[in-house]
Amino acid sequence: MSNTQYAFLEKGKVPTQQQWQQAIDDLGFDFKIQIDPELAPFEDEGFSPCIWGETDDDVGFEIFYEPAEDVHEGDEDVLAMIGARDYCISFCWYGSMKDCAAVMVASCALAKFFDAVISYEGEDPEPLEKLISDTQCIIKEALQ
Repeated sequence: MSNTQYAFLEKGKVPTQQQWQQAIDDLGFDFKIQIDPELAPFEDEGFSPCIWGETDDDVGFEIFYEPAEDVHEGDEDVLAMIGARDYCISFCWYGSMKDCAAVMVASCALAKFFDAVISYEGEDPEPLEKLISDTQCIIKEALQ
Protein backbone atom coordinates (compact mmCIF):
# COMPACT_ATOMS: atom_id res chain seq x y z
CA MET A 1 0.00 0.00 0.00
CA SER A 2 1.35 3.41 -0.89
CA ASN A 3 1.27 6.53 1.27
CA THR A 4 1.16 10.12 0.07
CA GLN A 5 2.14 13.29 1.87
CA TYR A 6 1.53 16.71 0.37
CA ALA A 7 3.50 19.91 0.88
CA PHE A 8 1.48 22.90 -0.30
CA LEU A 9 3.50 26.06 -0.80
CA GLU A 10 3.68 29.16 -2.92
CA LYS A 11 5.23 28.44 -6.30
CA GLY A 12 7.84 31.15 -5.75
CA LYS A 13 9.01 29.41 -2.57
CA VAL A 14 9.70 25.98 -4.11
CA PRO A 15 13.35 25.42 -3.14
CA THR A 16 16.30 24.34 -5.20
CA GLN A 17 18.09 21.18 -4.08
CA GLN A 18 20.76 23.29 -2.37
CA GLN A 19 18.21 25.42 -0.48
CA TRP A 20 16.27 22.33 0.58
CA GLN A 21 19.40 20.54 1.82
CA GLN A 22 20.49 23.63 3.75
CA ALA A 23 17.08 23.74 5.44
CA ILE A 24 17.42 20.04 6.40
CA ASP A 25 20.91 20.71 7.76
CA ASP A 26 19.63 23.72 9.73
CA LEU A 27 17.07 21.44 11.39
CA GLY A 28 19.94 19.23 12.56
CA PHE A 29 18.99 16.01 10.78
CA ASP A 30 21.86 13.76 9.60
CA PHE A 31 20.11 13.24 6.30
CA LYS A 32 20.95 14.01 2.70
CA ILE A 33 18.33 14.49 0.06
CA GLN A 34 19.93 13.28 -3.15
CA ILE A 35 17.77 15.07 -5.65
CA ASP A 36 19.86 15.76 -8.73
CA PRO A 37 21.52 19.20 -8.37
CA GLU A 38 20.25 19.93 -11.86
CA LEU A 39 16.70 19.38 -10.60
CA ALA A 40 14.03 21.26 -12.47
CA PRO A 41 11.48 21.49 -9.61
CA PHE A 42 8.52 22.09 -11.86
CA GLU A 43 9.43 19.40 -14.39
CA ASP A 44 11.25 16.48 -12.74
CA GLU A 45 9.55 13.62 -10.96
CA GLY A 46 10.27 10.10 -9.85
CA PHE A 47 12.41 8.36 -7.26
CA SER A 48 14.66 10.54 -5.10
CA PRO A 49 17.27 8.55 -3.18
CA CYS A 50 18.29 9.78 0.26
CA ILE A 51 21.08 8.97 2.71
CA TRP A 52 20.97 8.61 6.52
CA GLY A 53 24.39 9.41 7.92
CA GLU A 54 26.85 7.19 6.11
CA THR A 55 24.70 4.06 6.08
CA ASP A 56 21.88 3.92 3.58
CA ASP A 57 21.73 4.15 -0.17
CA ASP A 58 18.38 2.40 -0.57
CA VAL A 59 16.14 4.97 1.10
CA GLY A 60 13.96 7.54 -0.59
CA PHE A 61 10.60 8.46 -2.00
CA GLU A 62 8.80 9.25 -5.22
CA ILE A 63 8.44 13.00 -5.70
CA PHE A 64 6.02 14.91 -7.91
CA TYR A 65 5.55 18.64 -8.54
CA GLU A 66 2.20 20.03 -9.64
CA PRO A 67 -0.13 22.99 -9.27
CA ALA A 68 -2.12 22.75 -6.03
CA GLU A 69 -5.39 22.85 -7.95
CA ASP A 70 -4.51 19.51 -9.58
CA VAL A 71 -4.39 17.99 -6.08
CA HIS A 72 -7.28 19.70 -4.29
CA GLU A 73 -9.65 19.80 -7.29
CA GLY A 74 -11.69 22.57 -5.66
CA ASP A 75 -12.24 20.78 -2.34
CA GLU A 76 -13.33 23.56 0.03
CA ASP A 77 -11.73 21.95 3.10
CA VAL A 78 -8.35 21.66 1.39
CA LEU A 79 -8.62 25.19 0.01
CA ALA A 80 -9.27 26.52 3.51
CA MET A 81 -6.28 24.55 4.81
CA ILE A 82 -3.75 25.74 2.20
CA GLY A 83 -4.77 29.39 1.77
CA ALA A 84 -2.86 31.12 -1.03
CA ARG A 85 -0.39 28.27 -1.51
CA ASP A 86 -0.68 27.47 -5.20
CA TYR A 87 1.81 24.64 -5.64
CA CYS A 88 2.23 21.11 -4.32
CA ILE A 89 5.14 18.75 -3.84
CA SER A 90 3.81 15.22 -3.35
CA PHE A 91 5.83 12.46 -1.70
CA CYS A 92 4.88 8.80 -2.17
CA TRP A 93 6.38 5.80 -0.37
CA TYR A 94 5.44 2.27 0.59
CA GLY A 95 5.87 0.36 3.87
CA SER A 96 9.45 1.24 4.81
CA MET A 97 9.79 3.30 7.98
CA LYS A 98 13.10 4.66 6.66
CA ASP A 99 11.31 5.96 3.56
CA CYS A 100 8.59 7.45 5.78
CA ALA A 101 11.25 9.14 7.92
CA ALA A 102 12.87 10.56 4.77
CA VAL A 103 9.53 12.07 3.71
CA MET A 104 9.03 13.52 7.18
CA VAL A 105 12.48 15.17 7.24
CA ALA A 106 11.97 16.66 3.77
CA SER A 107 8.51 17.87 4.82
CA CYS A 108 9.73 19.46 8.07
CA ALA A 109 12.26 21.52 6.12
CA LEU A 110 9.59 22.68 3.69
CA ALA A 111 7.24 23.61 6.54
CA LYS A 112 9.79 25.49 8.63
CA PHE A 113 11.76 27.34 5.97
CA PHE A 114 9.43 27.59 2.95
CA ASP A 115 6.04 28.10 4.66
CA ALA A 116 4.60 24.82 3.40
CA VAL A 117 1.43 23.28 4.78
CA ILE A 118 2.04 19.55 5.21
CA SER A 119 -0.89 17.15 4.85
CA TYR A 120 -0.75 13.38 5.06
CA GLU A 121 -3.28 12.10 2.53
CA GLY A 122 -5.45 15.23 2.83
CA GLU A 123 -5.70 15.26 6.63
CA ASP A 124 -5.45 18.50 8.59
CA PRO A 125 -1.84 19.57 9.12
CA GLU A 126 -0.10 19.30 12.46
CA PRO A 127 1.62 22.34 14.04
CA LEU A 128 5.31 22.54 13.10
CA GLU A 129 6.49 21.56 16.59
CA LYS A 130 4.38 18.38 16.48
CA LEU A 131 5.54 17.60 12.93
CA ILE A 132 9.17 17.83 14.07
CA SER A 133 8.50 15.79 17.22
CA ASP A 134 6.68 13.10 15.21
CA THR A 135 9.58 13.06 12.75
CA GLN A 136 12.11 12.47 15.53
CA CYS A 137 10.01 9.54 16.83
CA ILE A 138 9.70 8.03 13.34
CA ILE A 139 13.47 8.36 12.80
CA LYS A 140 14.18 6.53 16.08
CA GLU A 141 11.82 3.72 15.06
CA ALA A 142 13.18 3.55 11.51
CA LEU A 143 16.83 3.42 12.50
CA GLN A 144 16.51 0.73 15.19
